[in-house]
Amino acid sequence: MKTYRFVNDLWDDKKTAGFDETDLLIYRSNLLGSDCRITNTGGGNTSVKVMEKDPVSGKDVEVLWVKGSGGDLRTGKREHFASLYMDRLNALIPIYRKRKHEDVMLGYYPHCVFDLNPRACSIDTPLHAYVGEKHVDHTHTDAIIAIAVSDRGPEITREIFGDSVLWTDWQRPGFDLGMKLKSLYDDNPGIAGIVLGSHGLINWAPTAKECYYLTLDIIEKAERYWHKKISEKKASIFGGKRYKSLPLRKRKQLAAGILPGLRGLVSEKQRMIADFDDSPEVLEFVNSVNAPELVRSGTACADHYLRTKVEPLYVPLDKEVANAGALLSFVRKGVMNYRKRYVSYYKRNYSSGSAAIRDVNPTVILIPTIGMITFGKDKQNARITGEFYNRTIQVMKRATSNGAYTRLPEKEAFNIEYWSLEEAKLKRMPPEGELARKVVFITGAASGIGKVTAKRLAEEGAHVVVTDINEKGVRDTAKEIEKETGDGCALAIKADITDANAVAKAFESAILMYGGVDIVISNAGIASRGTVIETTPEDYRRLSDVIMKGPFLISHYGADVMKQQGVGGSFIFVASKNAVATSTNCAIFSAAKSYQLHLMRSIASDLGKYSIRSNAINPDAVLEGSSIWNGEWRRETAKVLGISPGKLEEHYRNRNLLKMNIYPEDCAEAILFLVSSRAGKTTGSVIPVDGGMPQAFLR
Repeated sequence: MKTYRFVNDLWDDKKTAGFDETDLLIYRSNLLGSDCRITNTGGGNTSVKVMEKDPVSGKDVEVLWVKGSGGDLRTGKREHFASLYMDRLNALIPIYRKRKHEDVMLGYYPHCVFDLNPRACSIDTPLHAYVGEKHVDHTHTDAIIAIAVSDRGPEITREIFGDSVLWTDWQRPGFDLGMKLKSLYDDNPGIAGIVLGSHGLINWAPTAKECYYLTLDIIEKAERYWHKKISEKKASIFGGKRYKSLPLRKRKQLAAGILPGLRGLVSEKQRMIADFDDSPEVLEFVNSVNAPELVRSGTACADHYLRTKVEPLYVPLDKEVANAGALLSFVRKGVMNYRKRYVSYYKRNYSSGSAAIRDVNPTVILIPTIGMITFGKDKQNARITGEFYNRTIQVMKRATSNGAYTRLPEKEAFNIEYWSLEEAKLKRMPPEGELARKVVFITGAASGIGKVTAKRLAEEGAHVVVTDINEKGVRDTAKEIEKETGDGCALAIKADITDANAVAKAFESAILMYGGVDIVISNAGIASRGTVIETTPEDYRRLSDVIMKGPFLISHYGADVMKQQGVGGSFIFVASKNAVATSTNCAIFSAAKSYQLHLMRSIASDLGKYSIRSNAINPDAVLEGSSIWNGEWRRETAKVLGISPGKLEEHYRNRNLLKMNIYPEDCAEAILFLVSSRAGKTTGSVIPVDGGMPQAFLR
């Protein structure tokens, strides 16, 4: 194992024993992709040239395995790599008609595919194919991009690497750049790699292990150089400090205070999910003297443009902001100005063949004293957008420590952002789920209806905030959801819905995680039998707190968030058959459930003008997975009915018209319908999920 200071040596010979060349490629790729300082999510690519048996002729043929379009080095497996015949790729060289026609070359790649591999090729494929080395790494490491965007890039390259690593000016990735790299490789025997201006690093070696260590060696050498330069500047990094960060709690409060309004503002075209970052690295930058000027210089790596746009929004504060309302007014003004500038940017650079203008809102917003807010179609993409701009900050820090940070000419930046090939990549993305971009806040999610509903809505693309007083149960729910649908799509919060402070904090946590809330589902409940005579004041307080006060509190805070967002919303109340037709010895439970229905109707009446809908379901006897039915309620009910607890399922099945048991999944499907666009014109409504109970028919 080698000793490094700025990168991590993760290679383990024990793990690679018995690996073939393609296995080694995947292993190497995963190691490189695991460190965002080396290459960001979805960025960079790796390759190997190997001999394979042709599936038709049975002859040995040379095949290029290279990370395919849309793949991620950190998580990539064999199926995420394209495979192409090298002899066919080489046959493309004589028919290439120079840069004006290089996009046409992409149409030939499908004719080079080996073994019907369905993975689409990356536009970087020629960068790997025509370098005469077996293993090739192309990374977007901070240390190298800092060289690539420096006004002294060629000079610094020679200063650090001598003749072992060359420099080439910026050129859009594609066939022509592949030809240029081929010439540099052929004409300079012994070179280890090339710094690609405004782009990154490409290097190569005969074996996977040698290539991995060469990549680390080059990065380490560059990082040592930058560390020395940064140390020499010390307090003058980014021009020094202009603002002082607010205390942690105040930052969180202000961020939570503005996020719903800000999310609504940038969600006019389509809803967005937010990520908030107040890390020391971000605060150092946003609070600095030179931040406004550097922000206008744009994003560091061309690969970032589709997520970060050509530049973020920096919100200058001319005075200390004391409250969220004042801060939001600053941010709102900034967003409005950003939209105008972005439209002008598009009009200045548009040409026939450019893709239609995309969302004109910023995806990265930098606020002095507070931090950075980023947006994406889901939490993962919002985080990646933040990760990308974090990398830009680190690149700027290095580049400005010994020279100036430079950007691509605006027209070239536009051509990358609106490149037809990138547009095609966007169109290949799978369709979004029915509840994509929505945030659901659901109570009682540790078991039963709440848990199953949270999982069902997450399957349809929703981000779910699952709350319950049962901390272990709700954490298990979130873990199960994330295992099925991906990291970041579920947030578990232990919360007592009868405590106003706890509910307020739960909504604040949801806002800081996702930016806001779109759907609130009141599901938590308890049950207790007894006539009005038998019910004690303590029994009443306990039932009314959970079944009446709790739904009021989540409605109070949830409605406020939805109103701030200004893009509508939806409430669902999981009431009960008892809300319409009471049961024997169930006075306060039934009355409380009736309260929920009327609260639902009041919300529908009062908040419809804000496009906020409110509906309910009335389930009956949902025993499976229920924490209520697995406790005293089950025994009490069986006693009232004069049957054994084990006979309850049969009893309830036989008493409804359809002779069916009711399950949590049935309730989840009804809720999914009510919160979906299919019920977009329905409010103040109740759907019975009871198998047909005539006494509970709605009149």
